[in-house]
Amino acid sequence: EIRKRSKYLVSIGACATAGGIQALRNFRDVKEFVSMVYATPAYIDTLEKSTPIAAHVPVDYELRGCPINKNQLIEVIRAYLQGRKPIIPSHSVCIDCKRKGNVCVMVAHGTPCLGPVTHTGCGVLCPTYNRGCYGCFGPMETPNTGSLSQWWRRLGTNEADLLRVFRNFNADAEAFRKESLLHEEKDHPG
Repeated sequence: EIRKRSKYLVSIGACATAGGIQALRNFRDVKEFVSMVYATPAYIDTLEKSTPIAAHVPVDYELRGCPINKNQLIEVIRAYLQGRKPIIPSHSVCIDCKRKGNVCVMVAHGTPCLGPVTHTGCGVLCPTYNRGCYGCFGPMETPNTGSLSQWWRRLGTNEADLLRVFRNFNADAEAFRKESLLHEEKDHPG
């Protein structure tokens, strides 16, 4: 109904674009989660799956991030008010690290980092403080998650840790979901 009355629909943030942290329920039994969290689970009614808005209605634009970038939000609003498509960078976090002069934490220190496969927008906060990117803006348009996983294995990362890395608050974003399922199979075969 709202979609029918709206000229534009923009989903804002990781919860709206990729199901958010609650999308972790998509990989486990929801009833088990509810029984662990609530004293009286019988009173709790919840959806079986967490899905992005685009799974239910057509979306004109997805503004990613947890949290979102306020400058990107202003650009999206301005663009639609001016009748044009928003101009939001779509490259990986690595490009911004290079522009900022950050030394690559993965190459220099062997620190696992999702920067090569993550959509830009965070201002490279984590790598600037020698921490690997944890994917707060979700996967970029064409991420090579398989190659990144191979690199992490060479750094000594096991399948259980690889699984956890891709099961973040963008867990239901297609690229991260598919890669995490591969690691789930390897960590728990059969």
